[in-house]
Amino acid sequence: MLKSVSQKTKEAAWVLGLVAGWVGLCGCQTPSRLSDTPPPILSTAPVTSAASTNSPSMVLREGDTLRITFPGAPSLDTAQSIRQDGKITLDMVGEMKAAGLTPKELEQQLLKAYYDQLVVKEVTVTVQSSVFVVYVTGEVLKPGKLISDRVETPLEAVIEAGIDNSKSNLKKVLVIRENKENGQTESFKLNLDDVLKGKPTKPFTLKSMDKIYVPEKFTWW
Repeated sequence: MLKSVSQKTKEAAWVLGLVAGWVGLCGCQTPSRLSDTPPPILSTAPVTSAASTNSPSMVLREGDTLRITFPGAPSLDTAQSIRQDGKITLDMVGEMKAAGLTPKELEQQLLKAYYDQLVVKEVTVTVQSSVFVVYVTGEVLKPGKLISDRVETPLEAVIEAGIDNSKSNLKKVLVIRENKENGQTESFKLNLDDVLKGKPTKPFTLKSMDKIYVPEKFTWW
């Protein structure tokens, strides 16, 4: 009788050992399968919008929206849109020219204007959004306003407006610009046909609010 009980005890212990070993084996295999296909790592780093990143060579222009912060005087913090006259209006100092400056240059101008009011001599200018607007008229397929988030070349603007090969005279394109400094209107003649054909030409940079006129081709009837 005692032998039978002892034998059964040994058998039970053997079964338990077998089960424990099987569980341990399964437990060791599971991480191996998971390690073959690790879960994606989610970055917690902040994402910075391209529109709010200042480039050292970036030039402010009409329509840009700026965030101006004063670390030592947060009550002066403000968001400003550059008006068509190229200026912004600020508390305590009034109007200030912004268009044509880089963000760093505007920071220096603001620091001078507010110097006596600031305990911490620091000002930060961030471009929150930037809009580039030109108008294309004349012999194009879609005349009107073109809005972009970057500076376009004259040829890019005309292509976007649609070239009419039978009517668009790309050799005598006219760019009309209002000079904000003296209130005068300037005009520039461009041969975009040469640009389109890859011929050497003098570089020309559009400014926001420029008007591009594409004349009609002269034809013999």
